[in-house]
Amino acid sequence: MNTRIILKGGTIVSEGRQTKADVAILDGKIAQIAPSIETSAEDKIYDCQGLIITSGLVDLHVHLREPGFSRKETIATGTEAAAHGGFTTVCSMPNLEPAPDTMANLQMQIDIIQRDAVIKVMPYATITRKRRGDELVDFKALTPYVAGFSDDGSGVQSEAVMLDAMKEAAKHDTIIAAHCEVDELLRKGYIHDGEYAKLNGHRGICSESEWKQVERDIELVAQTGCRYHVCHISTKETVELIRQAKARGLKVTCETGPHYLTMCDMDIKEEGRFKMNPPIRSAEDRDALIAGLQDGTIDVVATDHAPHTADEKSRGLEFSAMGVVGLETSFAVIYTKLVKQGIISLEKAIEVMAEAPRRIFGLGGGLREGEAADIAVFDLEKSFAVDPDTFLSMGRSTPFEGWQLQGECCLTLVDGKVAYEKR
Repeated sequence: MNTRIILKGGTIVSEGRQTKADVAILDGKIAQIAPSIETSAEDKIYDCQGLIITSGLVDLHVHLREPGFSRKETIATGTEAAAHGGFTTVCSMPNLEPAPDTMANLQMQIDIIQRDAVIKVMPYATITRKRRGDELVDFKALTPYVAGFSDDGSGVQSEAVMLDAMKEAAKHDTIIAAHCEVDELLRKGYIHDGEYAKLNGHRGICSESEWKQVERDIELVAQTGCRYHVCHISTKETVELIRQAKARGLKVTCETGPHYLTMCDMDIKEEGRFKMNPPIRSAEDRDALIAGLQDGTIDVVATDHAPHTADEKSRGLEFSAMGVVGLETSFAVIYTKLVKQGIISLEKAIEVMAEAPRRIFGLGGGLREGEAADIAVFDLEKSFAVDPDTFLSMGRSTPFEGWQLQGECCLTLVDGKVAYEKR
């Protein structure tokens, strides 16, 4: 007989409500949720008094770096880091070698996932072959095996190519997850073209390089009716464009990251751990992102977890690789800086970090009887300082280093099995 797991005495945060209840798990499924569940000596019981129980977090934007760049991260280490952060599903980005632009290349990644991942991983396929922006991949062949299609790390520069991609996405009922960036507007910039760049002699990346492509793509969505998700938005103009698109009834969703919601360009320092793409922008942009999160314009918080080697991140703002890690700090940053400050509710945090990603991308699950037991348990009172040396990720570069946060993951279950447990 399989052992039943009981999460006893916790507060469930799910679907906009908080409820004191027990959760029983059997054969990898949520068997029962009730105010009090009778236990037996054979049960495995977790005392969740004073803790919250949520559906496992979902990150739509994670770089696991394998195949091709295992010196930065592996599927094993990346998913262990995700479980440490309370994530039970992540969607892995396609800037890999080889790029997942054919079924054979995608299968290489799927094989590693099946062998090494400790949580659920849904890969993206590329939109174009080798992410070069010209020749489309075979959407029909790849759609059943992927979360969606993205050329993340590169914007699709050709309007005609993106139009054809959206037509394919609409035909096969899949999602285009767009990294929006107009190459000719970058002008060799590497941080936000704002006050800090001007004061310190850095080349800036203008906001228009992001929002101009979002503006183009929204009109293509209006023509095609495709499902379109904008990755890692960072500018006030992008927020307003997406707000207007939603008002028109278009199938447009978006995500932003914890660092864009909690920092501005005047918070950065002359260190590689403050360099990512898009960059941390102005206080005005940050405030617009917060407003967009509050009013539902922004659907999802995703980390854009992008590990690099220590050497690649040690070269200052100009010469370091772009990308920071975030899986192990994401929930605590959002809880400490947004929930505890009264900016959003705890229920809203769980919505944007767990429930909306599942709904938008059709990933299934949730904290309901009969669903897979993908569950996270958090101690909201537990305070800790962000110390990259404790990360399970191979990446150590975080703008949150040294921050004092609350909201520690105690337990992560995937299909009822322990993926992470605090010892």
